[in-house]
Amino acid sequence: MSKENMLDGKKILAVDDEPDILESLEELLPMCQITKASNFEDAIKALENYDFDLVILDIMGVHGYKILEVANQKEIATVMLTAHALSPEHIVKSYKEGAASYIPKDEMINIVSFLIDVLEAKEKNKNTWSRWLDRFSSYCQTHFGVDWQDKDKEFWEKFISYDS
Repeated sequence: MSKENMLDGKKILAVDDEPDILESLEELLPMCQITKASNFEDAIKALENYDFDLVILDIMGVHGYKILEVANQKEIATVMLTAHALSPEHIVKSYKEGAASYIPKDEMINIVSFLIDVLEAKEKNKNTWSRWLDRFSSYCQTHFGVDWQDKDKEFWEKFISYDS
């Protein structure tokens, strides 16, 4: 299967309290079946009633980490997509709480590539974060400063050595 086809027909739950983000995801992922939820309750109902291949999840406004917990119990790869919780601390927290990736909303235009990274890694039984640092280290330096990893040095040293 070619990389471009990896997303064909995938069932994705997109959760965000901003309707324009949900619409943008739908436009960026026309090859997928998107179910949209704009709040915690609708997201949980969808997770309870339907099967999904992936979840794309806002952190703030929809209790993203609580939804992540439910998605993890159902073994659904979950990508955190955020603007307001954009920080090194939330990257670490997303990783530690079992998210498959963490994407700044202003990088959403590249969502197809990021989701393919996650699906490829899962298919190969690799860490879904294996390409994350390659993709986002310069972004993080620009937004958080060159020393953005210093606050949690031990985590990032281990992160770099994870299955890549």
